[in-house]
Amino acid sequence: MLLPMLADLVAGNEDWQVFGISAVLVGGLSLTVIAMTQGATVRFSPRFGFMLLNALWLSTSLVAAVPLYFSSLDMTFGEAFFESVSGLTTTGATVIVGLDNLPPGILLWRSITHFVGGIGVVAMGLLLLPFLNVGGMQIFKLESSGATDSPFPRVRQFSIALIGFYVSITLACALAYNATGMSSFDSLNHAMATVSTGGFATTDASFRNYSEGALIVGTVFMLIGAMPFAAFIRAIVLQSPRQAFDPQMPVLLGIIALATATITILALEHVDGPRWATVIHAAFNVVSIITTTGFVSADYDLWGPLAIMLIFLLTFLGGCSGSTSGGIKTYRLMVLFDALRVNLAQMIRPNAVRPVRFGRQPVTPRVVQSVAVFVGVYFAIFVAVSVALAATGLDFTTAVTGAITALSNVGPGFGSIIGPAGTFEPLSEAAKWILSVAMLLGRLEILAVLILFSSSFWKNF
Repeated sequence: MLLPMLADLVAGNEDWQVFGISAVLVGGLSLTVIAMTQGATVRFSPRFGFMLLNALWLSTSLVAAVPLYFSSLDMTFGEAFFESVSGLTTTGATVIVGLDNLPPGILLWRSITHFVGGIGVVAMGLLLLPFLNVGGMQIFKLESSGATDSPFPRVRQFSIALIGFYVSITLACALAYNATGMSSFDSLNHAMATVSTGGFATTDASFRNYSEGALIVGTVFMLIGAMPFAAFIRAIVLQSPRQAFDPQMPVLLGIIALATATITILALEHVDGPRWATVIHAAFNVVSIITTTGFVSADYDLWGPLAIMLIFLLTFLGGCSGSTSGGIKTYRLMVLFDALRVNLAQMIRPNAVRPVRFGRQPVTPRVVQSVAVFVGVYFAIFVAVSVALAATGLDFTTAVTGAITALSNVGPGFGSIIGPAGTFEPLSEAAKWILSVAMLLGRLEILAVLILFSSSFWKNF
């Protein structure tokens, strides 16, 4: 909160006091908690892991909402909580109108929530969720040098490498944006939102008014943010480019290439202008949606019904496991499709033994079951959130696309209200709370939240 405070102080905006007071209060609370828990020993267990995961994300979201609520934006607490959850979960949906006229402190704070949330998402996906066996994530457990039940076999070394890599690519992205003509302030904010696959912009127009060079830079770094960070870090530490390969990468890139080519052809039928520009806009928006970033460079609602349907389907997918992306994730799709292949083969040769594989790695039946359960629950929650939003009075398009864009942590939906040219500001307070819960559910991989409502979780507590 100190950086936004300094930004507002330099700009002469009175909100610097809000950030200053919030920093003091949060700092005091943090020191109190540290003092109370100092010397305490906790044996890490799955139950403790789930409670810690939910408590951290909820408490951080509440804390991040404080300066927004007390700022000059005149927000309700529901709106402030929505904005903070959207930032920390790297969703990028916003209830703020008039971003061009906002003080720099607020804009910087929104971007910082993306930056912090992005690191948290990667750390959670690589260190905690595999240990908790959430949705088949156990196949990504980090190798341990010894026998231990801890999900953090080398947490200090990995954390240092992760933060170093994350900061480095964020700075590289900022410099690349700046080289295309973007201002230094906008470059820094958009870099934090790009690498985290978040989507908060500093203007209402998002990326519509930036150069094609900026769109190319954004496309490249959104792709980097959607790739498995562990592979990059492993390649750097071992100084071996081969270690950077992950089976998810070619699959994700193939889907993006096919979707970009198809949507480019469809867009050319509905928009005027140079074909190369249309290709760049199609690639940027396809990558933005499939990586769950949510930046917009054109109103894809104008690209025709088939293009809209394809983009809607892309909102379900997400990037690779171990990245900052949301959605179902590429590895789950790979496991499901290979399970389908094996099942079809066994229908012809019932006695054949064919293991399901993720790349070249055999996958246990338990992992396949976990993946199938996750995907089934994902769609069930999607339907439930859609119905809940419709019950608040929203039309079909807004309710359905709002549900999936929140659950997949994408950002913009479709239609005149929450589409690429709109915001979530017109929605009712109830709808904003529902979407806030959906964003948290999606970011915590759903099952990590639902387990708290299981009677077996609290048995013999």
